[in-house]
Amino acid sequence: MPNKTAHTDALLQLDNQLCFALYSTSLAMTRVYKPLLDELGLTYPQYLAMLVLWEKDGLMVSELGERLYLDSGTLTPLLKRLESSGLISRIRAVEDERRVHITLTAAGRKLKAKAARVPGCIREASQCSIPELMSLTQQMRALRQRLVA
Repeated sequence: MPNKTAHTDALLQLDNQLCFALYSTSLAMTRVYKPLLDELGLTYPQYLAMLVLWEKDGLMVSELGERLYLDSGTLTPLLKRLESSGLISRIRAVEDERRVHITLTAAGRKLKAKAARVPGCIREASQCSIPELMSLTQQMRALRQRLVA
């Protein structure tokens, strides 16, 4: 019996939990991002939304939500803050007022150039090579896909 108890104990140790490794790494990553994003006037979730919009402007709120894995209840206040900051405009579709398009303003497009330094700062803070970061990112995406499936 001692082997089974030792195995169970090992399974339940905090440092052996994938969820805790992901959670604590996410917290550490967010702390590294904070001063960089403060310079841009963005929170981390706002930065993620801006990244998506810099890739493809004019998305509908629902498309942005799908891309960020956020529901409209979480996304709407975030978008309102971005709009009040003058970075985006929300425009209701003429054909269906339930559909809202998000477009970058001139200030939102201009912010992209300032944000371009963020990934390099994160790479430097992580002390990882670009291939290493790409591999970690690919592994995390694969894990997310398996968990969502």
